[in-house]
Amino acid sequence: MSDWGMELRHMKYFVTVVDEGSFTRAAERLSIAQSPVSHQIRKLERELGVRLLARTTRSIALTEAGRVFYDRCVALLAASEDAVDSARKADRGEMGALSLGFTGSATYDLMPNLVRAYRERNPLVELTLRSDMLTPAQVQALLDGTLSVGLLRPPVNAPGIVVELLRNEPLLVVMPVQHPMASATTIDLHDLADEAFIGYCSPSTMHDTLITACRQAGFVPTVRQQVAETSTLVALVAAGLGVALAPESVRHLRMNGVTYRPLRSPTVSVPLALAYREDTIGPLIRRYLDTARTVLRSKKLLDTTSDLDELGQYIDTI
Repeated sequence: MSDWGMELRHMKYFVTVVDEGSFTRAAERLSIAQSPVSHQIRKLERELGVRLLARTTRSIALTEAGRVFYDRCVALLAASEDAVDSARKADRGEMGALSLGFTGSATYDLMPNLVRAYRERNPLVELTLRSDMLTPAQVQALLDGTLSVGLLRPPVNAPGIVVELLRNEPLLVVMPVQHPMASATTIDLHDLADEAFIGYCSPSTMHDTLITACRQAGFVPTVRQQVAETSTLVALVAAGLGVALAPESVRHLRMNGVTYRPLRSPTVSVPLALAYREDTIGPLIRRYLDTARTVLRSKKLLDTTSDLDELGQYIDTI
């Protein structure tokens, strides 16, 4: 072949001529004059060194080479249209891949609603979900690029990580149903001074919160076992190995043998936030944040209307 390069438009001319069965109708469909269409088809045949169309004064028909070439052209044109469509969807954040991390209690409360809503809006985005992750693990995954967005418990002390506070969540006492105080309406934390505690691993926000809250109540907790997953924490409490403090949303984890009671004194809460790398902001993350805002509004999970407005204003500017 010469230096003349076959272009997609040449294939489109050829396919249109075949589909219409006429150079005249093909030219009308392509909104160009007939002569350029005829010229390009003849040039295409010369460059390929094969005859693609058998022409008569009344009709055209595909040769065997033309039939094979036609099938390949149809596939290539469809692939090119799909490539253009995919690129545009990716630019709008409608296609791509996201890896999402969730702290333990959010796994049983917010995650199902958020993921369902996001998938309904963005069915072509490939999601990888990592649940029951403590904050240090999420921060490390954000830094090394294996996590796109985390739903975690601040504080986060890492350069380049954006943290957007969503709400402050009260802590509950998690205790076995046979515990003597299980029937109480509320629990004074000081009354648990002699209890064994099941705690979250250190370092973590939940571990630090447990130690601080107990000290405020006048004692140092006896932590019998530390765990990384909320489901394990609740299971150990159900087994009668101790009591625990956990965010209010852990109520959504149903397990036989365990009950949840509010704290009367002191009242303690832990923050919940979205976190992501500042240098990874793009259409995918923007659409995910927008969905998170919508879900949070519908579930009324933010502390105040001003908190929601502040988050919405931030999302609208990125």
